Amino acid sequence: MTWRKRPWLFAVLAVIILGAAYYGWHKLRGSDLPAGIASGNGRVEAVEIDISTKIPGRIREILADEGDFVAAGQVLARMDTEQLEAQRRQAEAQLRRAAVSIDTARSLVTQREAERAAAAAVVAQREAELDSADRKLARSEQLIKTNATSQQTLDDDRAAAQGARAAISAAKAQVAASEAAIGAAKAMVIDAEAAVDAAKAQIESITTDINDAVLKSPRDGRVQYRVAQPGEVLSAGGRVLNLVDLSEVYMTFFLPTAQAGRVAIGTDVRLVLDAAPQYVIPAKATFVSDVAQFTPKTVETEEERQKLMFRVKARIPPELLKKYIQYVKTGLPGMAYIRLDPDAVWPERLSGPLVQ
Repeated sequence: MTWRKRPWLFAVLAVIILGAAYYGWHKLRGSDLPAGIASGNGRVEAVEIDISTKIPGRIREILADEGDFVAAGQVLARMDTEQLEAQRRQAEAQLRRAAVSIDTARSLVTQREAERAAAAAVVAQREAELDSADRKLARSEQLIKTNATSQQTLDDDRAAAQGARAAISAAKAQVAASEAAIGAAKAMVIDAEAAVDAAKAQIESITTDINDAVLKSPRDGRVQYRVAQPGEVLSAGGRVLNLVDLSEVYMTFFLPTAQAGRVAIGTDVRLVLDAAPQYVIPAKATFVSDVAQFTPKTVETEEERQKLMFRVKARIPPELLKKYIQYVKTGLPGMAYIRLDPDAVWPERLSGPLVQ
């Protein structure tokens, strides 16, 4: 028998070799874990933050590039603010005009109050004249009984008394008009004061927009993408940069139902990255999904329930990230090992020196 005549033997040997290789890899990656410790494939991820514009505008300059490490509060980009500066100058002019209007309206109130005082004095004068006219009329009515005065005099006194009463009514009407004018003048003061407040609010709003035109980093991180370029016009909410928050780095992996149900928040996790298998990174379980990620069409048997996979998040300590900030990279694949039983002992390859 020759190998040339038995090509199927090559296929059998290939299957055996591949099976042995898979067994060795599976053995190495976690099948040799002791009871109480589970593992899952994962990938390093981080919180992403979009540095975006608040209002529409043109990008004047971008001060960060892809891969740059930035600190919280650092200026990353500036938008063009010439139009906003012009709007603020216009609002400041309106504020000065409104302030002058307040003084004018207050002066008018003072004038109207003086007019009311004068009208009130006229009323008092007319009342005195009416009292004199009534007394004179009373004397004439007594004298006419004894023919001591003429009928013409009596008629003149009666006309004078009626005229005095009409004069009082006119004077009181003038007082009422003065009071109405005072109310209108005071309303003008309130309107002018409201105009001042509105102008101040407009200035504050424009100033806020000008300040927001300076785009700053909200946290320490690294620029991942440069989405726009200087000179481009963006709408409100337009993205300029994409930032990775390196203080919130974690690995997401998946566990089956039986294991995921035993994970407690704060459970110890060990991470081993494919790019650096010699290092063991400590982490803590901070999240377990309450909804299965991989679900069969129907779940009717216990075996099918065991196929459900739940997402688990293991966060790397912030102080460790800060120490190795230059080496932190997202997207790296690796393995996550989690201790489901607090009394379980880490295997030798995971209990060695940890990254500290």
